[in-house]
Amino acid sequence: MTQEFPVITVDGPSGSGKGTICSLLARELGWSLLDSGALYRLVALAARHHGVALDDEAALVVLAAHLDVQFLTGQTGDVQIILEGEEVTDTIRTEECGADASRVAALGPVRDALLERQRAFVAEPGLIADGRDMGTVVFPDAMLKVYLTASAEERAKRRYNQLINKGLGASLQAITEDIRARDARDMGRSVAPLKPAEDAIKLDTTTMSIDEVLAEVLEQARHKGLR
Repeated sequence: MTQEFPVITVDGPSGSGKGTICSLLARELGWSLLDSGALYRLVALAARHHGVALDDEAALVVLAAHLDVQFLTGQTGDVQIILEGEEVTDTIRTEECGADASRVAALGPVRDALLERQRAFVAEPGLIADGRDMGTVVFPDAMLKVYLTASAEERAKRRYNQLINKGLGASLQAITEDIRARDARDMGRSVAPLKPAEDAIKLDTTTMSIDEVLAEVLEQARHKGLR
């Protein structure tokens, strides 16, 4: 498939910094943003709003195909998520929404509908796509593909600090173990496993600041004529 407008994909495991980098890239370039990791949660929340049962595959496919969502970028790399005109950034991060999202994600036809919905995010002047299979499955013809990673220990530390700064209790050891288990699941799954695209630029962000990562990706974009 060939996109009408340019796409930059940023893939990588949880905690690698891709969410913040994608938001800052979208602001810097003036492009649209797709946070693909939020989509199953958004379908689950839309189902709750519209009274659709989580085992009603046909109705969920319709919701997924026509999901009315916007991702708005903030000054510091934060993202606001708007579903049908309502701000739901925190709502979709609840345990309840996560559990519902897992049920939704298990339905093949819903996954297929969301694949097409993700591709429909491409718009003028371009799209920044954040996820785990953006460069390998969703946008294989993207003009620039980036794969961010970092050590499990560093990613756990980042997540731990986020939670502590929000006044939430956290165990660094438990977070580290959870991240390692999630990596194993994501990299070992049979459908769209987490891995760099063959033509992706790979960046290990373990010892890099957000500003350093952003500068490197923008430089790669410049090389591709995207800024």
